[in-house]
Amino acid sequence: MVDARQVAYLQALGVDCYVPRSAPPLQAEAEVIVAAAPAPSAVVVARAGAESVQPDAAADLDWDELRVTVAACQQCDLHATRTQTVFGVGNRQARWMFIGEAPGAEEDKQGEPFVGRAGQLLTSMIRALGLRREDVFIANVLKCRPPDNRDPKPSEAASCRRYLERQVALVNPTLVIAVGRIAAQNLLATETPIAKLRGKVHSFGAQAWPVVVTYHPAYLLRSPGEKRKSWQDLLHARQLFGRLEQESACGGRT
Repeated sequence: MVDARQVAYLQALGVDCYVPRSAPPLQAEAEVIVAAAPAPSAVVVARAGAESVQPDAAADLDWDELRVTVAACQQCDLHATRTQTVFGVGNRQARWMFIGEAPGAEEDKQGEPFVGRAGQLLTSMIRALGLRREDVFIANVLKCRPPDNRDPKPSEAASCRRYLERQVALVNPTLVIAVGRIAAQNLLATETPIAKLRGKVHSFGAQAWPVVVTYHPAYLLRSPGEKRKSWQDLLHARQLFGRLEQESACGGRT
């Protein structure tokens, strides 16, 4: 059942929510509390030669080493036009991980994924799940902004893939949400249209992390009529998440 708090977030998404007259007053659920990620060390000491670490070697890096390596990466031409890399943000022990396409102009400026109007809508989508933005981890397929916000080239996505795989491995989420067509197709190594990817459970990486696909907030801002479909995706994700958490509780999380 959708509670009072979620009704407010659904309204922010632009999704109508109808409650039967006979239904009891909506009660807000207890707020989800997730332990905050440990603060990074004030002094980050890079592994010797970290600036020259190849993407394939990223599997051995810890959080701080990975961040330093990404910041110094020159594996593709995007390093020449970026303001800074956009590593990712959020709870490093999150149960939910959201992965988008690539940084835009504002993300390139601020160094954080999903800011601006699209970021605000993503935050509303996260809250509709009963979570806070700081409860989840948010990253992109690409760590650098493509010029003029063009689609990532296959070679650029390939250069960043090991970084992303390492991020997912370090977070070890229960569920990954692929946000938008480009992110979904890159994560799943497919050219299947997003309409056919939605509503299913996919997998990513060597550990076969479960993946659910939904529309990008920027697309929803351009096509508000599709917001209801996005809410259906979130309901699907929430149901799947609950089932996965139950299975994890029975078998123990690895």
